Amino acid sequence: MRIAYLECFSGMSGDMFMGALIDAGVPPRVLEEAVEALGVGARLEISRVVRSGISATKVDVWVDGGKDLPREEYRAMPARDVEPPSRAEADHEHGHHHDHEHHDHQHSPGPEAAPAGTPAPHEHSPEHGRGLNEILEIIGRAPISDTASKTAVAIFEALGTAEAKIHATSIEKVHFHEVGAVDAMVDIVCAAVGAEALGVHEIVCSPLNVGGGSVKCAHGTFPVPAPATVELLKDAPVYSAGAPAELVTPTGAAIVKILVQRFAAFPEMKIEKSGYGAGSREFAGLPNVVRLTLGESAATLAAKTASEIVTLLEANLDDLNPQVFGYVMDRLFEEGALDAFGIPVQMKKNRPGTLLTVLCRPEAASRLTQLIFTETTTLGVRRRDEVRQALARRWEKVSTQWGEVRIKIASMNGTVTNYAPEYEDCRHIAAEHHVPLKTVIQEATQAYTNTNQK
Repeated sequence: MRIAYLECFSGMSGDMFMGALIDAGVPPRVLEEAVEALGVGARLEISRVVRSGISATKVDVWVDGGKDLPREEYRAMPARDVEPPSRAEADHEHGHHHDHEHHDHQHSPGPEAAPAGTPAPHEHSPEHGRGLNEILEIIGRAPISDTASKTAVAIFEALGTAEAKIHATSIEKVHFHEVGAVDAMVDIVCAAVGAEALGVHEIVCSPLNVGGGSVKCAHGTFPVPAPATVELLKDAPVYSAGAPAELVTPTGAAIVKILVQRFAAFPEMKIEKSGYGAGSREFAGLPNVVRLTLGESAATLAAKTASEIVTLLEANLDDLNPQVFGYVMDRLFEEGALDAFGIPVQMKKNRPGTLLTVLCRPEAASRLTQLIFTETTTLGVRRRDEVRQALARRWEKVSTQWGEVRIKIASMNGTVTNYAPEYEDCRHIAAEHHVPLKTVIQEATQAYTNTNQK
């Protein structure tokens, strides 16, 4: 299985992702044609730059003769009602491409001087903007693949939903600057088209470095990451290190939210190629790039299986009401546990007890640990990350005389190794139709066997 690993050790933004796609082998013309297909007066400028000694691809977006610059502020009121930022305030701007998430943003020149003859950056007027529906119509009319179009729409809707929640409004009322909407469309459509062009089955992502410091808003100064970025990165592993700047932009967060299937450490794989996409800034001691590595997932004992990092939580329970233990198990699964079980153990002072073990995604570990502390009597929870090899899984439905039952099917190297009816489906049918559970399971299994023997 061909996979891509996205490393966000210096954050993530739309233009950085475009640069990494090109550097990893996506032909520049693929992205340029996607921009042309939008018909919104934008073009790409692609160049080679060096960030902290690493050669990377830099992609800049030009709209109607103006070059997009990193954003200085994240405003929550119309831009005409507030003064432009001072040079001191500008020091907090992020190191990447400007994300245009609401109708009230404003640009200020960044510290990088533009070449002689370069048109001035756009000043965005709040009176001229595009609503989300208009943007989605433009994407829908663009002659790109259905898959890329649906992906781009999903990214924009995620961004709009986050903005609407932050600003206490409806998604229909979220507007983007006239120029900002174009920049965002270019970033998002190119991300969708480029990801499709990679030809991978899965994109895996590292924890994201969100940066630090603060970002100035009309309502005051907010800590980095920005409010919309926090909303978009729910359930994603994040941390803050290095430059006191905004490293993950809202558009970058929205791209990760939709394109990434899972978060993990560097996966076991046979590397084919890698690419680096550059941000606009130079940070001391931190290469301002995102890395995209492509390859074939490695075989374990000659069998191709998915490798992922999972977190194991353990707690010893010796004075918990058994009735509560059952409730805790139900709550753990409701909150995202992959598996949970109890093992009888003999504890200190010869007291009988239970070893509670929970398997979960790394991003869910803190939430489930809090649940264990809240709902049980334990005073400590042990935690460790482990590598899990898992067979490929899929679902199929079969028909029985009482209704449909899902069959879980596991395969290795394309060959089915295990299959079993879904217990909950069979239990529901047995209870509703007053049929022995074992009879329902047997018929569902036979239905699947007969279907696959034809």
